[in-house]
Amino acid sequence: MKAVHFGAGNIGRGFVGLLLHEGGYDLVFSDVSAALVEAINSASSYTVHEVGDGGVDKQVTNFRAIDSSVDAEALVDEIATADVVTTAVGPTILKFVAPHIVAGLALRDPSLPPLQIMACENAIGATDQLREHVVELAGESWDALASRSVFANTAVDRIVPAQSGQGVDVTVEPFYEWAIERPPFGDNPPHIPGAHFVDDLEPYIERKLFTVNTGHATTAYFGAQAGIERISDALANPEIAAKVEAALEETSALLVEKHELDADVQGEYRATIMRRFRNAALPDTVWRVGRQPLRKLSRHERFVGPAAEAVERGLPVDALVAAMAAALEFSDADDTQAVDLQRMLRELDAEAFTAEVTGLDGGHPLYARIVEIVAARKAALPA
Repeated sequence: MKAVHFGAGNIGRGFVGLLLHEGGYDLVFSDVSAALVEAINSASSYTVHEVGDGGVDKQVTNFRAIDSSVDAEALVDEIATADVVTTAVGPTILKFVAPHIVAGLALRDPSLPPLQIMACENAIGATDQLREHVVELAGESWDALASRSVFANTAVDRIVPAQSGQGVDVTVEPFYEWAIERPPFGDNPPHIPGAHFVDDLEPYIERKLFTVNTGHATTAYFGAQAGIERISDALANPEIAAKVEAALEETSALLVEKHELDADVQGEYRATIMRRFRNAALPDTVWRVGRQPLRKLSRHERFVGPAAEAVERGLPVDALVAAMAAALEFSDADDTQAVDLQRMLRELDAEAFTAEVTGLDGGHPLYARIVEIVAARKAALPA
């Protein structure tokens, strides 16, 4: 069996690639970093180091890497004969993955089982987005190619901090979750022992996005605001911990009402997430977690997404709005979106900024709340 994985970074090697390896797949990583591709191809194995309670070292073998920017033909050949294609590149990069998939499907022997495609991104319906790109690019030829692939959405969860000085080895937390929707595969799901297949993925995606991602980003923005470097140290601050808890209580109330989750079970899940964030063995920083604030403040992401639905249901959102106010202060010269965020705050009025960044229209009940915190942030900016 063979799997092609787009994105040979830390998540690709330390989470998705590891589980595919454990499922018995030969791994082909695709990336655009020549240095990373060379490093992977120079190694016969790499180690995933789980740090924290219960963590163990796991070795990955039987892999190779292709630089898709210079050797697209080789990549397409691999896709044409693969069993599985996965991604961990970020939702905005999926449109650049699609052409390789279309080309691979065009070369694929129709007698082979359908290529099983899963986008493992921090976004709702990421595989659907990828499929839309593929169908659009294929155009009139899609009718002939459609039977050669199957697309399934996933929900993925593992904290993989920024790495330093360990080659292609990866340091991760022991916890992980990979939920995959079952129906698209029929009776032939991919063999991934570490994943679990579910009939309805939406509750899993939103539980993860609105608990893990909301909580992580909230910790980062309040931590940065307080001048704290590490995520675990930020949560050692009782005031910050209380603010994160309050935000997650609001998202939990939404999840319980919307998906009819058991409130006690969700409470236990929330407590597990907070313990994971407090893992002092993970060298995770507020700057890594807080990066790309414009994306995180967009309409269907971890703040505006749950807050908009909650306020529509008459549920409280004060803590989520406070977290968004902290996000507006995030300033990091090394992060393009953080720089753009601060520029837009200076150049746009509060209403224009709110509409452009959050995607909310003026009639939405959350809109005025966001305009208020944007105006306050603008007033606090130095002249």
